[in-house]
Amino acid sequence: MQERCDGLNLRVICLATLLSIGIGFPGLDAHAAGHRTANFIVDAPTDLLARRIGDAAEQYRHDLAIEWLGQPLPRWSRPCPIKAQVAPQLGAGGATSFVFDNGEVFGWTMTIQGSEERIIDSVLPHEVTHTIFASHFRRPLPRWADEGACTTVEHPVERARQHRLLIEFLTTGRGIAFPEMFAMREYPADVLPLYSQGYSLARYLIERGGRHKYVAFVGEGLASDDWKAALTRHYGVDGVAQMQQIWLDWVKQGCPAPPASLAAAQPRPVATPAALAASAPRGQSPDPTPDAPPRTRLAAVSGRRSIYALQARRPSAGTDQPEPEDR
Repeated sequence: MQERCDGLNLRVICLATLLSIGIGFPGLDAHAAGHRTANFIVDAPTDLLARRIGDAAEQYRHDLAIEWLGQPLPRWSRPCPIKAQVAPQLGAGGATSFVFDNGEVFGWTMTIQGSEERIIDSVLPHEVTHTIFASHFRRPLPRWADEGACTTVEHPVERARQHRLLIEFLTTGRGIAFPEMFAMREYPADVLPLYSQGYSLARYLIERGGRHKYVAFVGEGLASDDWKAALTRHYGVDGVAQMQQIWLDWVKQGCPAPPASLAAAQPRPVATPAALAASAPRGQSPDPTPDAPPRTRLAAVSGRRSIYALQARRPSAGTDQPEPEDR
């Protein structure tokens, strides 16, 4: 969306997270506590929560930047405020906003909500990855590539849920054709299939080339707007249509792991910050292999043969696509 602010034409990109059906952000506790780190200022219901969230955000910012970019991010000129609403039964989600202007990115703000566990293990890494991509690319990414990659760092429970939704969308005619999905710069009205497909495709590419290659691929596609050439160069795939067919076949097969020769070259899973371990539900420990794919085969989806359908969808002429409130 375009927004005029102080006489400058600024592009404001609002990146929101939907991890469950809970939507919206209730007002923060009037007695919220605060904690400041090098890059974040956290507003949370208690001092302990504010400290845990802030320390986890810093750890994710450091570890995930290395995983995606190969090196930590420099310190931001101004810290990112985080407003946290924390309650056991609160739907998990978040929204991160920032401003791109003439190759610069600034004006960070983040709002998160959910149980402490889901905030620490899914909402924070997802939202922090948005800030890492914004800091690196300094321009908007295609929605599928941005949201898809950010979802790959969430807890396995959330990633498995996205996979289940993907199967539902593909078998009920809500899948999005890749030529349309690759061209999207705004969220579609039916946003959930974009998240599930984006996550699944990002996962497929990352499992076969690693996070650094994924970042290089997205960067080349952004610079040239020639996604066919970028797919060919980085993954040996002859264009978006062929990528769609390869990916669909992979999903139909139950998303098998890549060959050992490719899997052995992948980076180790992102280190889990101490705050995640401290906040894991009693009796559970963080999953040591967060990239392990959920095993949902076609036969498990339906008792009869299912058809995986992707379709191009066009909005009515003159209809604006609103920014979604749910990620």
